[in-house]
Amino acid sequence: MSDTTSSRPATGPGPRDLPTVDISGWTCPAPLRETPRVVMGHGGGGALTAELVQQIFVPAFGGELLGQLGDSAVIPLGGQRLAFSTDSYVVRPLFFPGGSIGDLAVNGTVNDLAMSGARAAFLSCGFILEEGVEMPVVAGVADAMGAAARAAGVEVATGDTKVVEAGRGDGVYLNTAGIGVIPPGVDLRPQRVVPGDVVIVSGDIGVHGVAIMSVREGLEFGVEIESDCAALGGLVQTMLAVTPDLHVLRDPTRGGLAAALNEIATASATGVVIDEQAVPVPPAVANACAILGLDPMYVANEGKLVAFVPREHADAVLDAMRAHPLGAGAAVIGEAVAAHPGMVVARTPLGGTRVVDLPLGEQLPRIC
Repeated sequence: MSDTTSSRPATGPGPRDLPTVDISGWTCPAPLRETPRVVMGHGGGGALTAELVQQIFVPAFGGELLGQLGDSAVIPLGGQRLAFSTDSYVVRPLFFPGGSIGDLAVNGTVNDLAMSGARAAFLSCGFILEEGVEMPVVAGVADAMGAAARAAGVEVATGDTKVVEAGRGDGVYLNTAGIGVIPPGVDLRPQRVVPGDVVIVSGDIGVHGVAIMSVREGLEFGVEIESDCAALGGLVQTMLAVTPDLHVLRDPTRGGLAAALNEIATASATGVVIDEQAVPVPPAVANACAILGLDPMYVANEGKLVAFVPREHADAVLDAMRAHPLGAGAAVIGEAVAAHPGMVVARTPLGGTRVVDLPLGEQLPRIC
């Protein structure tokens, strides 16, 4: 009698045929909220970053100045108000179309000061170098920093250098801190936003994040996309010359425009309504995001700002912005409203609305 079982065709792989996958090295840029370890999403500028700051750093450090949680702290000193900010830069690759980590380190800190209305005066610079990095690379980064500082009218006044073992870094990491003086009569903070304020963005969004991604991943979109990295101090001073009564400025870096708008809406206890079609997104960025399933609203920028301006000054401020090279593409994209406080809503091209929520982590990690 034959064994009919042995002659049956296989219906699928058995347990021994299943491939084994080692997931121990996997990371998730936007993980579940409750995690016992730091994950990439904690550096993305979204909800996870906010939780890290609010639950660990603020209770640990305390203090009224830290509680401002702005792009820079406003410090009264010697009869003046100083803006003080610090930031670290871990972008990969070190050089990319439109800039480098050196440009980012200068312009990012200058811009954080500018969002308080301050004229940046002095920067510090810390280099963390990985053993084995080529000296021409270090020199290139330093030269880029020096050129960016001169262009921004700021002096690198002090610094520090550390070297870590090979494999413990990524070539070059930078930290910069900066101080600047805030002119009298300027008071930029989200708590000043009121319903009726006009929301203005200074130009095309999403450019920096897509530029970094295209180089990092070797992607081509038919046209080279260059980072918008730039120092915004001159543009801000042009706006303040129209009126010092701007309510708040933000540079939408990590987390993009969506994160900046949500932070302002939450801090001001107002709602924000934007016209999705009015948000300037260049075709190359829109196409790249469509291919990759990204939302340009959440992609980082390094040379743009968003402003909440009293309605009576909005037209004059917009005209002044458009007359400046870094604000030529400025556009009104929405307004602050009394409804749905703390929430950002976008009107879609189809006539509906959608909630533009605070991102959990970051679509594109390590963009600055």
